Amino acid sequence: MFESSPHPETDTHEVKNQPMPRADLDLWEGDPALRDHAFAADGDHLSVYGRKMGRAEMRDAGRASERVPPEAVLFDAGGRRLDELRYHPSYHTLMQAGLGAGYAALPWEGAGGGHSTNAAMVYLTAQVAPGVCAPLSMTYAAMPALRAAPALLEDWAPKLTARLYDPAVRPLARKAAATMGLAIAEKQGGSDLGGVSTRAVRDGDAYRLRGHKWFCTAPMSDGLITLAMAPGGLIAFVVPRWTEGVRNAVHVQRLKDTAGARAAGLAEIEFADAHAVALGPEGEGLKRLEPMQRHMRLDGALMPAGLMRAALSKATHWARHRSIGETRQIDLPMMRSVLADLALDWEGTLALGLHVARAFDGASEEDRAMTRLGGSLAKYLGNKLCPPVVAEAMEALGGSGYVEETGLPMLYCSAPASGLWDGVGSVIALDAVMSLRDVPAAGAALSDELGRVTGQYRRYDAALRAHMERFPHLPDEGAARWYVDSLATLLTASVLIRHAPPAVSEAYIATRLAGERGRTAGAIQGVDTDKILARLG
Repeated sequence: MFESSPHPETDTHEVKNQPMPRADLDLWEGDPALRDHAFAADGDHLSVYGRKMGRAEMRDAGRASERVPPEAVLFDAGGRRLDELRYHPSYHTLMQAGLGAGYAALPWEGAGGGHSTNAAMVYLTAQVAPGVCAPLSMTYAAMPALRAAPALLEDWAPKLTARLYDPAVRPLARKAAATMGLAIAEKQGGSDLGGVSTRAVRDGDAYRLRGHKWFCTAPMSDGLITLAMAPGGLIAFVVPRWTEGVRNAVHVQRLKDTAGARAAGLAEIEFADAHAVALGPEGEGLKRLEPMQRHMRLDGALMPAGLMRAALSKATHWARHRSIGETRQIDLPMMRSVLADLALDWEGTLALGLHVARAFDGASEEDRAMTRLGGSLAKYLGNKLCPPVVAEAMEALGGSGYVEETGLPMLYCSAPASGLWDGVGSVIALDAVMSLRDVPAAGAALSDELGRVTGQYRRYDAALRAHMERFPHLPDEGAARWYVDSLATLLTASVLIRHAPPAVSEAYIATRLAGERGRTAGAIQGVDTDKILARLG
């Protein structure tokens, strides 16, 4: 007979080869790449914000806000319309953290490097709570659109930049702070804004809107920016949630059951003769919306960098504390090649996004041109790279990477979100081409950016030459993605040459420009994995 153990559970349940749960993290101090590339931002501010967002309780709040999405409450017990979303408390915690730290306010307060600081805050926030980035970023991006309407700016600007979060459901005049959402896309054509069917009818100094919006992000915002068709053409509007002390006729039809980035809520809404205030004259809707889109695309370029960083941080932590036999996974040459390869995409995305942010802080004609062109290039490339990077990071954990508790499934489901938000890849690629066609300063600025580092690396020079030979003129539509992919990769290499350690820029050039890479992550050779992985902290 076998003698039974007095504690049989210790035979099979003693945990020996699993990383311990991570305690508080410092997302600023622990990220040397961020500190290098955010040199134009307010480092002291980001140090405080990085410590706050890295706390274990904030990471728990990020997961909870995605795990428990908002609930639509359309009517009260007596049948009166409410059209409200009720959120998990974690959502309010995260919104207060972001808005209280100036996420939407800093760029408009006049301090130097405001947009660079905002961009770094997007990156930090996305690591913890990607679903909260949308309402924060739309509140930030609304300000340049409102400048076209001084009366609206006077009412809304103090509340949108209040460095407060006020979730109360009441009129703007009775709120300490406000947020702004966006409702543009319709069923018949998300990116085809010329097909907008929502109608605008003049009502004194304002308008009444009637129509359906297929996607409304953060519908509980205090105001929504939208487009509608008036007799004189498309017009941009602010639709307040309240008007003259009563709820405006903005009816929530249903919440979308999205794959990820669920925290803020994505809804279908109906304008039932809703009161709306114009942002400009009839026929200028797209023109009035463009400044907001430009800033949203900047944030959409930094969000994938944050997601990649969070995924790689989890994968690296696992590899450092998980062994095969007597060897830690992080010491296995193949694992190091995989993580280093992924790290090049992450740091390249971060570097390019923060480089474009510095153009938003600039004042020259070339800076203004780069806010559109550079934003499109950064958003396009970063969002194409993000999902496969996160997927590979999941695989680094094996089956555990597919378990919600690790936080990686949340990142994986959120990875496509900013690529779908405010223009899918083809739309963004065409916008980059059109900016080069329509804005003369954009071509000059791009040539300067790419030419500034020639003569330092033979393979970079050869790749730039090959691009110019392949595309002596702007491409036709069918080649636009190839063209933009090539340009964005060259621009990323140029930025890394200037601001990253040589080991990073040399590896990026060799593997992204010179073709010394297979089709899958880790299929690289001859790179300094030690120095590349050191960038992960």
